[in-house]
Amino acid sequence: MSGSLLPRRVLTWALAVLAVLIVLTSGLVAAVNLGYGRGLLIGYFASRLGRPVQVHGAIKTHLFSLHPQVTADGVAIGNPPWMPAGLMAQVARLSMVIKLPEFGHSGGIVGLDIQGTELYLQRDATGHANWQLTDPAKGERDENLPIVRSLSMPNAHVMLRDALRHLQFDGTVSAQDLNAAGAVQPLRMQGSGQLNGRAAVFDVSADPLVTASHKRPYHFTFTERSSGSRVDGHGVLPKPFFFDLIDATFEAAGPDLKDLYFLTGVTLLDTGDYHLSGSISRRGTSTRFSDLAATTAQSDMRGSVSIDSAGGRPKMTLDLNSQVLRLADLGVRAAGRTSEPKSPLLLSDAMLSLNVLRHGEAQVNFHAHRLEVGRLPLTEVAANATIDHDVLTVAPLTAQVLGGTGTVHLRLNATKDIPAANADLRITNLQLGQIIHKDLSQPPIEGLMQARMTITGSGRSIHQVAASANGTVKLQVFQGAIRESVAELTGVDLRGLGLWASKNKQDVPLRCAFADFKAQDGTLTAQTLVLDTAPVLITGDGQIHLDSEALDLVVRGHPKSVRLLRLRAPVMLRGTLAHPSVDIKGSKSVLVLVDPGTAKDADCSALLAQ
Repeated sequence: MSGSLLPRRVLTWALAVLAVLIVLTSGLVAAVNLGYGRGLLIGYFASRLGRPVQVHGAIKTHLFSLHPQVTADGVAIGNPPWMPAGLMAQVARLSMVIKLPEFGHSGGIVGLDIQGTELYLQRDATGHANWQLTDPAKGERDENLPIVRSLSMPNAHVMLRDALRHLQFDGTVSAQDLNAAGAVQPLRMQGSGQLNGRAAVFDVSADPLVTASHKRPYHFTFTERSSGSRVDGHGVLPKPFFFDLIDATFEAAGPDLKDLYFLTGVTLLDTGDYHLSGSISRRGTSTRFSDLAATTAQSDMRGSVSIDSAGGRPKMTLDLNSQVLRLADLGVRAAGRTSEPKSPLLLSDAMLSLNVLRHGEAQVNFHAHRLEVGRLPLTEVAANATIDHDVLTVAPLTAQVLGGTGTVHLRLNATKDIPAANADLRITNLQLGQIIHKDLSQPPIEGLMQARMTITGSGRSIHQVAASANGTVKLQVFQGAIRESVAELTGVDLRGLGLWASKNKQDVPLRCAFADFKAQDGTLTAQTLVLDTAPVLITGDGQIHLDSEALDLVVRGHPKSVRLLRLRAPVMLRGTLAHPSVDIKGSKSVLVLVDPGTAKDADCSALLAQ
């Protein structure tokens, strides 16, 4: 008897408790719908969201369901505690479908219909954002947050200020995962507006929300367009929906690589038409771009870039290589952003963007099979460089140049708007015979040249630094050959004129050559200028103006043996570094019928010892 009463009593108590819950719930629903108890409901959602919530309009509920529903008008959601006070969202009408808590699951919102939305999204340079559900400083996150199974957000006005990714957006965004008939389809997000000050549109298509799961990756594709550039790609969220874990591949193309700033917030160089592809992997504040491949005009670049943005200044590691890189393919002229004609200068005037140096810290490893600086080709270029607090240090850059080897140590301080440069260049065994000239088979001068340049200057291009240079430039050649007609013509004698008229290409020994220039405010002034050939001793003086690259040099040939009908007149080297010319200064000429040729050999050992 007592055994049969126990189940009845349990059932009776259960029915009584259930009846009480039904009455209490009915009272809560009625109270909320009549405007009473709304504070309790608002407080619940505020605690779940971890930020202030206000409802200025009516709240309607339907709680007698496995998936209760709440509709609220005039909803305002504030920023979380880790962000400055302010609004994150204002919604004219918000309808929610709620999943009740159950064993092993905290419950939450599984369906959202948001009408008349204003979103004010912010992220600071340290990575704190007002859309984050948990304080990023604590490193906590719920791996089992409920996934929204349905989303409708038409024509939301979104204002984004992202200091970490350098993005600003003001426009309209729509999201929908149901078609007009209510059937499930892939999640579609579309947006348009001003991104970093330029008109932009984007389109994202992703897996249906109803099939999303914490146990498998979530896939998406995307397209972005702005300023003529287009970015397409596809990717995956390894842990839906944690956006600090992303793997994706992308492909971009457009008229100027620098325009990608208006889509990505990344500052790049000006170029002409370009194509860029690669992969991106983001893990928290660490992002890696791999398999990068970029082409523009005749130039190419490949490699990888890693960025750690945990601090206020991102730290980058770049490993880049190129088969061919032409500085002429970079800069505003290559991008068509200037109407000025192509530069006649030998030294490149391609401008370096200061943002490249000021964006953060960097470690760079660079290799190029061929690098064209102006009209000077370099091969097998290798450079190790660092950027530390707006200061670029290259230590060293090595390259093969005209058969020789060049080594550069460079320091560029960009803490001011006009960077200050300090350069030390050494060249060993440069083959003069490889300098470009009309007859490649018989160069006018041959030999191995050694050079040392130590200068300071300022500017954002090679030409600007040279045009303001102070320091020294020294060149020397020990044993070589020079075309006899060239050597004799410096003495302006009958023999030289005859060799030149007959186009004689016979060479004579070049015992040594030495040039010592002092640089001051971009002007090279010859301190010593000597070329000692077997028949003629050649001396000179004058200046080279690096701002215009104009030559203003005078050379004089002194025969070492008898010459007939010699015109003692200085030979002027004019024109520019790229296009030199020769002239004879007749106003100071003296005609000599017989020149005994008393010049002696130069002391090459003493000259080279300098």
